[in-house]
Formats: sequence, structure tokens, C-alpha cells
Amino acid sequence: MTDLGAIFDEHVRAEFELKDADAAVATMTDDAYLIHVPVGTGANGREALRQFYAEHFIPGWPDDTSVTPIARTVGDDRVVDELVVSCTHSRVMDHWLPGIAPTGRRIEAAHVVVTGFRGDKIRYEHVYWDHASVLAQIGLVDAAAVPVLGAEQAHALEQETATNVLIERAERAEGT
Repeated sequence: MTDLGAIFDEHVRAEFELKDADAAVATMTDDAYLIHVPVGTGANGREALRQFYAEHFIPGWPDDTSVTPIARTVGDDRVVDELVVSCTHSRVMDHWLPGIAPTGRRIEAAHVVVTGFRGDKIRYEHVYWDHASVLAQIGLVDAAAVPVLGAEQAHALEQETATNVLIERAERAEGT
């Protein structure tokens, strides 16, 4: 039986520790694809993925980036990871924040990564995060004006506790 979690861990290690695009795509099928769902970035096919990882994804992560696992579910042909990605927005991150110049602000964002497999190779990655939360943390969305959490969203996951901050804020605004 193939340990899909270990294969995905090897893939993530290639991206974030080794910073090696070739090692990352070595874990993937020839027809693999990646979609960062909130912003539509990614690539289709091994060579396009290698180029995307080498030119955008790997060099786009700031040096202080950390990934904190929250939970993992492993099925027969997929791994679903819930995690928190933290970093300082100190460089262009066109894979995550296309068109946004570095703000120098800290970001802590909850993510869900759904990784599908064909045999012992990654067939796809669907990466989800609350983009409004990220934009609020870098100052492009006024979190006080709309029902959006910033880093509190990630903290709630890490601390395993709901905050109800937005409900309380709405009640105060209504005077109840």
C-alpha cells in the first residue's frame, strides 16, 4: 500500500525546504495540474509546472515562510491537508498575490490543499484559502468595514476555538 501522505510530504519538502522545482515535479504525473483556486494561478502538465514552481512559486515565498499542519485526511487516492501558512509579505508573490507589491506586513492564512493521486504520483493539487483574509492582513481590504477576519482566522484553527468576533462586531454596530 502506497503512503500518499509521505509522497505529498516529499512534494512539499521539495517546494519549501529544498526549493527544487525538479524534485517537486518528480512527485507528479506527466499530466498533473495545480490550481490556486482563489486567484487562478498554477499550471498544467509537468514542464509547465516545473516552470511555474521555478519562476513563480518557489522564489515567491519569503524567507520567513512557515507551514503549520492542522489536520490531514488520507483516502484511497487523495490527501486533504488543513494548514496555516505564515510569512511576511516582503517580496513579490505573484502566485498568491498577483499584481500586489510587497507590503512588509505579516500574513497568517488558513489553507486547505486537496491533492489527488494516480498510483504513487500526484495528479492534481487544488489549494484553497480565504483571499479576503489575506488582503485584509496586507491592508487592501478594510476588515472593519466588511465581515472578514485577518490572522484571527488562522489563530482560531490553531487554538481550536471559535471567536464569534464578527457576530459581536455586528451586534455592537446594531446597538444590541
